[in-house]
Amino acid sequence: MLSSLQLSDRTPGPLVPNRDGAPDPQDAPEVRTILIVDDHQFERTIIRSAVEGLTKFDVCGEASDGVEAIEKARELRPDLVIMDLAMPRMNGVEAAMVLRNTMPKVPVVLFTLYAEQLRGAISPGFGVTIILSKADGLTPLLECLERLLAS
Repeated sequence: MLSSLQLSDRTPGPLVPNRDGAPDPQDAPEVRTILIVDDHQFERTIIRSAVEGLTKFDVCGEASDGVEAIEKARELRPDLVIMDLAMPRMNGVEAAMVLRNTMPKVPVVLFTLYAEQLRGAISPGFGVTIILSKADGLTPLLECLERLLAS
């Protein structure tokens, strides 16, 4: 029954129908998820729009500071975290260190205006996978996401 096949713009190919004609969810590729952490709503909105509109990844949640980032990451189990540095309650490096201990396989991309000042000062031991500058725009961020989440 062809009418029961559904294609998604995020799915690289058609789903194979199961016996009852419905697509089998086990045949669909797993969608990788991202948690966005920034204390500015506008920044989160821009990053979310770029990720959801220009990649095959989904944004599973947002947080406005490091404390909330840890809570959301534990709850949502994202495949990657995009985190700002300068935030209230707990900054991005402090939150990355906590996440590294609780979710060691989840990459943390520090996306900050202070990237140039931080390069070399922050080692992978802090839990930060890579530091990118907001001043460079979204293209390097999206390219980085593709590399880190390639499957």
